[in-house]
Amino acid sequence: MSELVRLSDVTKVYQGGVTGALSGVSLAIEQGEFTAIMGPSGSGKSTLLNLIAGLDRPSSGSVVVGGTDLGRLGEAGLARFRRDRVGFVFQFFHLLPNLTALENVLIPAQLKSRASAEAGGRRLLSQLGIDDVADRYPAKLSGGQQQRVAIARALINQPDLLLADEPTGALDTKSGEHVMTLLAQLHEQGQTIVLVTHDAKLATRYAARVISIIDGSVVDDARLETAERRPADVIRVRGEETAR
Repeated sequence: MSELVRLSDVTKVYQGGVTGALSGVSLAIEQGEFTAIMGPSGSGKSTLLNLIAGLDRPSSGSVVVGGTDLGRLGEAGLARFRRDRVGFVFQFFHLLPNLTALENVLIPAQLKSRASAEAGGRRLLSQLGIDDVADRYPAKLSGGQQQRVAIARALINQPDLLLADEPTGALDTKSGEHVMTLLAQLHEQGQTIVLVTHDAKLATRYAARVISIIDGSVVDDARLETAERRPADVIRVRGEETAR
């Protein structure tokens, strides 16, 4: 596999304090990996994800994604990078309430002027098992359905990298399992995924690599054997997954 992400001696210090800061982090993520970033609240894991996404800039050090040094990009360049190369899934969905599920999915594609945006959006909703809610507004969707819409929105521009910040944090256990199963299936199809979570069981059950951060520093970086992880033989039935 080829290297997709590299952080070199990255430090991030916020004005007025160091909560959530990073201190000299260096790591690489390869194309096709499913990596979980773990750590307690304030450890710096979400800061790390935001730096990889180009949503924030390091105080020092470099972040390179797909051969592009994000530090060399201006704001317009970073916006294009996020649009074209990265899909981001948030804990609280961030769907626009006045748009339907399909319209929410299409927002990034419309910004990119993709002619086949609507067909691609409907195909994604179908693949995620929620094509029947395409014309509903977020208020009429369950939490699990909203998160699937958010995942479809993150995937609409076929990003190199899918970043997920506590994607199950606002869901009940069953819906969270469904979302993690979907992420695992996307990984099996070749999608590179970086997941931030505080849940050790989720991290070790689904990810192939777990990076632990405490007080802004990487304290452990473990690649898991296949036998340690959740079996991949999953049955899809109208968007509801269950292990054999």
